[in-house]
Amino acid sequence: MRDESIFDFDELNEECGVFAIIGHPDASTYCYYGLHALQHRGQESAGIVASNGHQFFVKRGTGLVTEVFRLQNLKSLKGNTAIGHVRYSTSGETGLINTQPLVFNFAEGELAIATNGNLVNAKRLRAELEREGSIFQTSTDTEVIAHLIARSKALSLEEAVKEALQQVVGAYALIIMTNNKLIIAEDPHGLRPFSMGKIGDACVFSSETCAFDMIRAQFVREVNPGEMIIFDKNGMRSTRFAEPRERKICAFEYVYFARPDSTIGQINIHAARKRMGRILAQEVPVDADVVTGVPDSSTSAAIGFAEATGIPYELGLIKNRYVGRTFIQPSQSLREQGVRMKLSAVQGVVSGKRVVMVDDSIVRGTTSRRIVCMLREAGATEVHVRISSPPVKYPCFYGIDTPDRRQLVAANKSIAEICEEIGADSLAFISEKGMLDAIGRLLPHKNGGFCLACFNGEYPTAVEEEMALEGRP
Repeated sequence: MRDESIFDFDELNEECGVFAIIGHPDASTYCYYGLHALQHRGQESAGIVASNGHQFFVKRGTGLVTEVFRLQNLKSLKGNTAIGHVRYSTSGETGLINTQPLVFNFAEGELAIATNGNLVNAKRLRAELEREGSIFQTSTDTEVIAHLIARSKALSLEEAVKEALQQVVGAYALIIMTNNKLIIAEDPHGLRPFSMGKIGDACVFSSETCAFDMIRAQFVREVNPGEMIIFDKNGMRSTRFAEPRERKICAFEYVYFARPDSTIGQINIHAARKRMGRILAQEVPVDADVVTGVPDSSTSAAIGFAEATGIPYELGLIKNRYVGRTFIQPSQSLREQGVRMKLSAVQGVVSGKRVVMVDDSIVRGTTSRRIVCMLREAGATEVHVRISSPPVKYPCFYGIDTPDRRQLVAANKSIAEICEEIGADSLAFISEKGMLDAIGRLLPHKNGGFCLACFNGEYPTAVEEEMALEGRP
């Protein structure tokens, strides 16, 4: 569990990001650039494992990608296959021991594994495995999958992976590497984004397509729900470990998590967020002088809101990009100072103005209150808050670090009460229908759709009893 005295849970924190490349002599370097593009999905730790077909070369560490890796590190990661991971811990403790990719010794040799997502039945599976003699080295869900693979009596690694994945429930984009195999898999609901690309004759896989742009790889397709792709001495082949179920990609990828230059389900993230802003303006208009977004994830929606209303869009809030991650502090006064270190209101833009502040979500409400206060101190005469997602009323069990319902302000207070608490002149959220219309409602997949559990409590998978208890108000 994370230490709540250190981390500010008022923001939804990214899940993780995974990247893999096979068939390129500079695999580790390309993996580094891919992870750099995925840095927004996890800033706690990073790791790369490379293989030359005979042995693994491993480098992992806490901090940002540029802090963990140096040129000499990359030169030592030899081989034409590499997998990488950036992490924000949604399960398990922080620190180097849980940094992925995890590496294990099996009877058939070394195995490295990395995932993006969360297993809702990990706690129960872990207890069962421990009763049967498994010894866990980390507190991550990812290690549960590794132990399930090790326990399998299947005759091949791919069959052991299939058997393991048929026992787990949840969201995952999964990468497994040995010295002679690379295996890629996506959960049966496709809850996490996962795409395949090519650079020359090499194949690449990434949590987001923005990593392909970084290395000039060509997008090929998305990994399908329930699909397992295997690379070995016979080349590439695709099979299934489960029949695909209704696609339930996380809606918050479009609202907040994914980079604006990424594409998920053939839908550009920036364009979807602009449409959210336009629909938000149509649903809950307001008279004002200037529109500003909370940088960076709300900028696109704020531009859309301004375009729909004709109210000028201005940079009323500026983000300091050089604030270290350690500025989240345990005391309330220091937390407020941390917000001021990260964001500044532009007095020349907002002073004497009626301001529309567009944000992507409200979790606990504390950050919204601080930003509203900041705008008023900069001279704003009115502050109207508009949110480009519906109220977050339920916790996520699939890899987003949300608190339980007792800490979600929208689960316990009315919109009018939240408005009063954050000190705004008005507060309104986009409707669920409006958000879906903005995204495109249905993905261009058979039975394409979205996971909206954090908004409506309708989880696409069964949820373990202890998790359900945590989610109650």
